[in-house]
Order: sequence, then structure tokens, then C-alpha cells
Amino acid sequence: MIDFTVYDETSAPEESKAALALAKKQLGFIPNLYGVLAESPQALAAYQAVSDQFQRSSLSSAAKHTVWLTASRQNGCTYCVAAHSAMAAGESANESVVRAIREGAPIDDAQLEAVRRFAVQVVDSRGWVADEDVQAFLDAGFTRRHVFDVLTGVAQKTLSNYANHLAHTPLDAALASYAWTADQAGPPVQGAEPTR
Repeated sequence: MIDFTVYDETSAPEESKAALALAKKQLGFIPNLYGVLAESPQALAAYQAVSDQFQRSSLSSAAKHTVWLTASRQNGCTYCVAAHSAMAAGESANESVVRAIREGAPIDDAQLEAVRRFAVQVVDSRGWVADEDVQAFLDAGFTRRHVFDVLTGVAQKTLSNYANHLAHTPLDAALASYAWTADQAGPPVQGAEPTR
């Protein structure tokens, strides 16, 4: 296994130090994901920029958490499933929704289930979502803007999920109670197959 450094605000490359110091000030600690991404100041900046834009998207807070957790689960990212479970808990998200996503089960809330299904389809099909599945998302009360907002969240999580896969990012102590592994959750939820 290749060892990747988990930097802090003092050891990081110069261009990454300010971002890590800000994260520590805002969160009380530097998430190991940020510490790993700091190897490339551009990767860290890109992740933070996409994260900021997704936070500003037209999706509800519950829908954003659904996208983050679903994409991370589908990509098998143990770090991000734990991190987003903790974030959801910190924002008093519905525990049954978080549990359902972690377990790969349908969500009882019809709107959030539509978001979950669409995010699964985007991840599993690598964006080649069938027209009828896009239409089903729209028919559930979402707009074309929401289609691209979900895509933005999936893009954010693809960057972090893949970074964590490559670096074998260790879980932060602050996230330990939210630990998740793919083998605990049953088989991945199946989505649309690529149509191309």
C-alpha cells in the first residue's frame, strides 16, 4: 500500500495551509480527508469549491444529505458514509433516513426516496441515466435544475470518495461512532445500467 500523508495546518504544502487552518477553526479539527487532499492544493480547493456550490444548490438540506450519503454508499466510501452520517446527525436529520441509506434500503419519504434513487442511478450509470428515469425524477416534483444539483453533489462525493479509496484515509476519532463498512450494509443498491 502506498502511504499518503495526512497533513495538518503546519505540515501541509504552503498553498494548503490556510485552508486547513480555516477548517480547524470552523470544525474544531481538520478532517483527515482535508489532510490527505492538502497534498494537492488544487484538489483541496476544488473539493471545497464544489462543496460550497452544492451547499448553495436549490435542494433541501435533507435532499443534500441524501445525495452525499447515497453517492458515498454506492461508491463504497467508508470514510464519507461515516462523515456524512455525523453531519446529518449534527443537523438533526431524520435518523430513519440516514439508517435506510446506510443499509441500502428504500426511504419512507417519497421525495427523499426519489432523490436517493436518482443519485443511485447517476453513480451506477456514470451519468448515463435513462430518459425514463430522469423523467421519473421530474415527475416526483423535481426540476431540471435539481437534476444538475444532484449531479453537483455526486461530483463532490466522487472526488472525495475516490481520494479516500486511493489514500486509504483513516477515519477521524470524532467520526468513530458513525463508522460504516460495506460488508455491514448488505449488497449495494442496484441502479440503472449504462445505456451507451
